[in-house]
Amino acid sequence: MTAVPSSGCLHCGEPVPAGSSGGDRFCCTGCRAAYEMIQGMGLETYYQRRCLDPNQPSLRPEDEGLRFDFNAYTQVGDDGLGTLHLMVEGLQCAACVWLIETVLRQQPGVEHARINMTTRRLVLKWRMDRASASELAQVVTHLGYRLAPYDPRLVSAETQEREKQLLRAMVVAGFAAGNVMLFSISVWHGGGMGLFTRSFMHWMSALIALPAIAYSCRPFLKSAYSALRAGRTNMDVPISLGVILASVMSLVETIRMSEHVYFDSAVSLVFFLLIGRYLESRARGRARAAGENLMGLRARAVTILRDDGTREVAPPEKLRAGMKFLVAAGERIAADGVVLSGRSDVDTSLINGESVPLGAAVGDKVFAGTLNLSGPLTVEVTATGEDTLLSEIVRLMEAAEDARAKYVALADRVARWYAPVVHTLAASAFLGWWLVGGLAWQESLMIAIAVLIITCPCALGLAVPAVQVVAGGRFLQRGMLMKTGTALERLAHADTAVFDKTGTLTQGKPEWINAEAVAADDVRLAVSMALLSKHPLSRALCQDAADVTPAQGVEEIPGYGLSLKTADGEIRLGRREWCGIQDRTEQAEAELWLARPNRDAVRFAFSDQVRVDARETVAALKKRGLRVALLSGDRAPAVEAAARAAGIDDWHAAMKPADKVEHLKTLAAQGFKVMMVGDGLNDAPALAAAHVSLSPSTAADVSQTTADMVFQGDKLQPVLEALDVARKADRLIKQNFALSFLYNAGTIPLALGGMVTPLIAAVAMSTSSIVVISNSLRLSLGTGFTRGDKHATQSQPPVPPGK
Repeated sequence: MTAVPSSGCLHCGEPVPAGSSGGDRFCCTGCRAAYEMIQGMGLETYYQRRCLDPNQPSLRPEDEGLRFDFNAYTQVGDDGLGTLHLMVEGLQCAACVWLIETVLRQQPGVEHARINMTTRRLVLKWRMDRASASELAQVVTHLGYRLAPYDPRLVSAETQEREKQLLRAMVVAGFAAGNVMLFSISVWHGGGMGLFTRSFMHWMSALIALPAIAYSCRPFLKSAYSALRAGRTNMDVPISLGVILASVMSLVETIRMSEHVYFDSAVSLVFFLLIGRYLESRARGRARAAGENLMGLRARAVTILRDDGTREVAPPEKLRAGMKFLVAAGERIAADGVVLSGRSDVDTSLINGESVPLGAAVGDKVFAGTLNLSGPLTVEVTATGEDTLLSEIVRLMEAAEDARAKYVALADRVARWYAPVVHTLAASAFLGWWLVGGLAWQESLMIAIAVLIITCPCALGLAVPAVQVVAGGRFLQRGMLMKTGTALERLAHADTAVFDKTGTLTQGKPEWINAEAVAADDVRLAVSMALLSKHPLSRALCQDAADVTPAQGVEEIPGYGLSLKTADGEIRLGRREWCGIQDRTEQAEAELWLARPNRDAVRFAFSDQVRVDARETVAALKKRGLRVALLSGDRAPAVEAAARAAGIDDWHAAMKPADKVEHLKTLAAQGFKVMMVGDGLNDAPALAAAHVSLSPSTAADVSQTTADMVFQGDKLQPVLEALDVARKADRLIKQNFALSFLYNAGTIPLALGGMVTPLIAAVAMSTSSIVVISNSLRLSLGTGFTRGDKHATQSQPPVPPGK
């Protein structure tokens, strides 16, 4: 970010028109009025606090144009307070937030004004009898910011309510577990505690634990009931049965004034299970919010152009095929359509993931959600609402997530046969000792409960989570975040790596690469013109031009480039055809051309360089037996160049989001398990469709929340780290299951023979859990598995199952 240029407008920083007097440093009358307003309110420190982001278009008060009817979007409460949710365009930094909030709070009747800098969402509350929504909005627009309605109903009330229920259940279980444990410790260390005192402690534990378990265990009971109704079992079935039987048995033992009860174990188990369930729900909620944020890329309002020439500002839902609407520079396009008039640059990263905008002229197609950058457009609607490409991307992502949600975790697959076997053994022990062994039903029930306790799925249930916790801690130490419970297991089985290009395999920003081939005076001239443009290629050209001053009189021609009129003629910096270059051969690099009268045109080439360790990472993946491919929405020459630089032979260009998803489905049908690595909005459906997915921390929010894992840094080495840790974690998980089964094989016969009391069973069960946790901690040993993993010696690509 930079301060306001010394020659720029005092308010917005934009260039001042030629011919302005030295003391009149304003680009328009609106900026002059805004400057005087800020000075008059005593808020002149705003200009010292702020800094201008060169990538954020500056808005001027005169740009506001048509006004919305904000009164129609106002929600009025019973207390007479009006609430308005708005999107603020033109925010540069925290000083802009401070200015808007301060100015609004000084308005009569305003009780609350708060802006979220990240989402650019303004929440405004005021007394309806003191001011109107339009009056307050006008205060902000006069400062040079554009306002548009914001719809807060995109937040899922159902998800929030479910999380609140889980949180309440967790709090109740935690409170009960802490208090019951106090009574249990008193009993354990009571020494010569009398029978009636101990019985009193047990009854107090029952009074606390039983209601808490009945309330907090509902999520597991509902899950178990649903599984049993569907004719299957999951891990919630033995857990629910164990909690219920432990609670009932403890109550019976309390009534009988016996020595041992297990209220503390039952309620503590519910508490810790609820912690995991709540965190899982939060993760799913973030993923759902990501989809809603993607739909939030739709324009909030649109200027409809009527046949009689009149204009109407209305919600995008009113658009129909064949209607015409206007798109100002800086606005998102509201519907799919065809350009009728105007020319501009359009940010199409939503579709192709590329950071360089595409030109849009008469007859070109434009798509909902893309951003119009430089010039006004008139568009005829071809598709709206659910028929737009943006809605198709959302549907692709949701469909892919639904398909991946059908993946069954290893623990649940084991539970399908583990739970019935355990239940059959417990029932057989009860019936055998009661009907055949001649014991009383109470003693037979104690033996059956001992079987259930000694075979309690604690060790089995810890086999996967314990490894996941250790792996998650290791990932966090290396700037990586594992977001889904089954990510480790799926990542360990990946046999194909698919990369996106821009921002994933490459740095994600253009760099000027032919500086040595351009004369110094040509560079200075081009940079002096480019300093006044916010086009990504212009920004890249000016990256290291600290000693160059902006040229005066530069005009930006939307969709073409920059023009500078001089005494010798017009100088142009922009597209190849506009600068008179006849050769139409498609180049791998992006480019700008500098054309001057009576001189040869000069080419400035730009390339999105691959990450520094891209080739090394690709080679290491191949050594681990993975096939590597590259899928991109960019042009074929650019994709081929990136693939060659990274050492990837299998590459595909010009792929839309649906094409990427279809390609991954084809690989899956052939038996491959794909690890997708991507970062763009257009990659979200493919990330959801892959067997497992990773995303860099610089990725779009939607991609980060869709991916199973997010990694930081400028290198791809975390991909190797994740793969190696996942493979070792998979081996440890299987070892944990083996240890659990060995424990059961040794203890179940003793329990069936009536040689184990519930207390001994509880001790044995706890010991097995400690063994499993200790084995899981081995994952945290060492500094890395990149070289030591046994799969590192594989060099041949894997053969799909059944081939």
